[in-house]
Amino acid sequence: MEIVILILALLLIALVLLQSGKAEGGRSPFSGATDSLFANRKERGGELFITRLTYAMGFVFFLLCFLVSL
Repeated sequence: MEIVILILALLLIALVLLQSGKAEGGRSPFSGATDSLFANRKERGGELFITRLTYAMGFVFFLLCFLVSL
């Protein structure tokens, strides 16, 4: 069971690194960047799939860790 948790943790790390940065708008007041053109863009296609897969794998990871701790 611990090996499954380890593999799932590594996959979660990879998925999080694949996601595009959603907090990029917070730096513009400090750096003077004006990249607000894509600020209110919705996720579509591959981005939406990766986000939903990350949520699902995070939930499974939480459940597995909870079950191992019992």
